[in-house]
Amino acid sequence: MPREFVNWTREKNIAIVVVDNPPVNALSLKVAVELLDCLKEINAVESCRAIVITGAGEKAFCAGASIKEIAELVSASASSLPYTEQLHTTMNYLQEVSVPTIAAINGYALGGGLETALACDLRIASEKALLGLPEIKLGIFPGAGGTQRLPRLIGIPLAKEMLFTGLPLTAEEALKIGLVNKVVPHGEVLDAAKELAHLMASRPGAALKLLKEAVDRGIKGSLEEGCRLERDLLERVFNTEDAKEGIDAFLEKREAKFTHR
Repeated sequence: MPREFVNWTREKNIAIVVVDNPPVNALSLKVAVELLDCLKEINAVESCRAIVITGAGEKAFCAGASIKEIAELVSASASSLPYTEQLHTTMNYLQEVSVPTIAAINGYALGGGLETALACDLRIASEKALLGLPEIKLGIFPGAGGTQRLPRLIGIPLAKEMLFTGLPLTAEEALKIGLVNKVVPHGEVLDAAKELAHLMASRPGAALKLLKEAVDRGIKGSLEEGCRLERDLLERVFNTEDAKEGIDAFLEKREAKFTHR
């Protein structure tokens, strides 16, 4: 049964999630709940090996949180904890989903929109995209992981500049500092993201999941701890059917036929 604001479709072995909350695909509380619901459905599909997330239309990936919802919280002097807890639950699940995720940024990615993109593994942006965390201009600051994920991605000084000024970056500026992986012509961002997702989905699935785990878990600890984790996960990879098939195919000079086991 279709949801009101967030739905997903399947294209071979990838899932495409679309946020459709006109006019700018705002990250309302209901959008966050529906996004989480979609991600859980996708994660239960064993043959789905990559996820693309985008916004409906060509104007906005997601232009931020619902200001109306925030205004209601502030005017009522209500606790923000239930609101931010839901946002964090959704973004944490997005970050920790076992397959690669790509944000196809087709326009504005501001506030909660950029935070959604930050929770993805990779980001591809339209040449017309604007990316920023403007919350400070409202007297607040990001509450869906932006203060934590942005510094880890681009470094503390650059992140603080973006957070403290609230000024957005163009797609090219974002590319220069590593905030996005690639910039493509406007109107081509979804196709570019799908092409990359299909490429990753063609790689051996068991190894891909363990590789993502090695990076995401390893970066949280020391180099020594990360290398130990890498060693242990590689031991598991060596025991997969795909490892044997991949190496045999290389030695036999033929194309590998992976079963993702």
